[in-house]
Amino acid sequence: MARVKHLLPLVIAVFFGWLTLIGLLIPVPDITRLVLGWASLLVAFALILGVLNLFVVHVNRVMRQKNIYSLFLITSMMAVFAITLTDMRDLTNNWLDRYFVWVQAPLEAALSSLLAFFLLFAGFQLMKRQRTVWSLLFLVTALLVLGTNVLQVTPWLPPRFSQGFIQIQDIIHNVIVNAGMRGLLIGVALGTIMLAIRMLIGLERPYNK
Repeated sequence: MARVKHLLPLVIAVFFGWLTLIGLLIPVPDITRLVLGWASLLVAFALILGVLNLFVVHVNRVMRQKNIYSLFLITSMMAVFAITLTDMRDLTNNWLDRYFVWVQAPLEAALSSLLAFFLLFAGFQLMKRQRTVWSLLFLVTALLVLGTNVLQVTPWLPPRFSQGFIQIQDIIHNVIVNAGMRGLLIGVALGTIMLAIRMLIGLERPYNK
């Protein structure tokens, strides 16, 4: 019984893995549509269960610990759910979009602006602990990005200086950042391929953990 319990998930995973691969290599739209439909259904159920689990966990925190942050999260979730229902019933007119414009967008902008200062602070802390060439390069790059963003919009600088800072920023983004992102994407792609091969031949079993 225990052997069947461990073997059944392996057989299902390998079968659907090969079925998906065949549907991608050979133009079989019915198989691809069927597998994608099942995957979308499972993702939808997983998302609903995740939201319900998050709600229950924070309700317990409010009841036991009187956590104000959990209360704020629960209130926000219920408000968004209520606004979605009223928009669907045509009781309100695009209130959900207004919520994202008035609440979500300012919060994202504030977090993004704080991220730059956190990175700069991390660069100084890194220089205190490990004074290497890479930590110095990280700090100089952060200073250049912040400095060029500020100086290119400063009205007191002549236009030619602003153009120079814009060119420096373009070099950083188009050469350094793009090279790093492409290297990361290549690494992610190779790791995904190796993980898929291990799952197709039954060596990788994350569903048993």
